[in-house]
Amino acid sequence: MPTKSSTLVLAAVRDVKLDPSPGGLPGSDVLQSLIDGLGFWALLAALAGFLIGAAVWAVASHSNNHHWSASGRRGTLAAGIAALLIGAAPALVNFFAETGDKVR
Repeated sequence: MPTKSSTLVLAAVRDVKLDPSPGGLPGSDVLQSLIDGLGFWALLAALAGFLIGAAVWAVASHSNNHHWSASGRRGTLAAGIAALLIGAAPALVNFFAETGDKVR
């Protein structure tokens, strides 16, 4: 038989709510700026990887070096996927957060 204290704990757990708010804590604007800056640097790294991978692919293909050609293709593809994920990250996080919010 549940005790009165365990019943109160269960009732409190049922009433837990979450409302993400950008103004909820001090420094939220600074944290948003930090995340934006990290996204910018990540996209720059993806661009550099894309350019380097494409250059390796082109030079290796021209010199008939199949191993390096495959490595350049792989690097180019990895950098493209990284840029795709970096750009889609906010939409993916929002999608899963909204989907999770619908669970009752």
